[in-house]
Amino acid sequence: MEKDINNSKDNYELISEKRTKRRTMYKTIDTIMRGLFKLSGLISALMIVLIILFVTIKGLTVFLPSYENPVDLGNFLTGMRWRADQQDYGVLFIIINTILSSFLAALIAFPLAVLSALMITKIAPKRLSGVLTTIVELLAAVPSVVYGVFASGVITSLVDNIASFFNYTTFGGNSMLAVVLLLAIMIYPTITSMAVVAINAVPESHELGSLALGASRTQTNFKVVLSSAKSGIFAGLILGLGRAYGEATAVSMVAGNAFVGPTWNPFGITRTLTSTMLSGMHETAGVDYDIRFSVGIILMIVILINNFLVNYIKRRIESGE
Repeated sequence: MEKDINNSKDNYELISEKRTKRRTMYKTIDTIMRGLFKLSGLISALMIVLIILFVTIKGLTVFLPSYENPVDLGNFLTGMRWRADQQDYGVLFIIINTILSSFLAALIAFPLAVLSALMITKIAPKRLSGVLTTIVELLAAVPSVVYGVFASGVITSLVDNIASFFNYTTFGGNSMLAVVLLLAIMIYPTITSMAVVAINAVPESHELGSLALGASRTQTNFKVVLSSAKSGIFAGLILGLGRAYGEATAVSMVAGNAFVGPTWNPFGITRTLTSTMLSGMHETAGVDYDIRFSVGIILMIVILINNFLVNYIKRRIESGE
């Protein structure tokens, strides 16, 4: 009997020792993984800070008196002409064009993306939902230059035909409307993907409660599901607008790069901040090269203000004001 008790104690101590070692091992692994995640986050944040510092320093240099051929900051911020050959760099009309084209693109893509996400998650049969999800993911994976080639070959022809119908003349279809349609197509899958994730995260109890109170399926989808998912949906809108503001290659193919502005005619050529930064960069030097970093500063400020505004609107909607 005493021998059995001693064996039991030994087994218990052995098991306890193994558990202690296992806990120690798990704590060590957990500590290492936390350190790796913190290091990854620190490196990512550091890269962002370095990029911002580099662009800011490079962009502000051209306005300093010590620069070889300084640019007037007031004319840069308020000018309505961009003529590199005359060293006339006015960015105000480009800011207006960028905001206008991105806003119109979001105005087209946002409702279509939200309705598509609702269709995928709550209305379509399971097989059709899988097919639609795959299509949206493929659209999001298409490179920007492919969208640009498609726009220069298809969208510009469509815009040119529309302009001819209304007795307008375009520059081969390159226009503000072509940019808007292109950006709408490009940001559509981004917003849709985020909206799908947000809608899927809505608890099923919300829907069942709405249906139990007598609401129809359509009323539940629009008044309960979308309302509960609006935070994630607005996050998709922010990402979509970020891509619209930051798209350069594809937009440069159809914008036309106007020298003056702003462009209010949808069939007129336009110029955006990104197309300005991209156009002829490999051929420029001196002030014409450095001033494009100044445009980059403006672009970062515009995106930052846009994010604050969208978040503000989201908070107002969530508070019911």
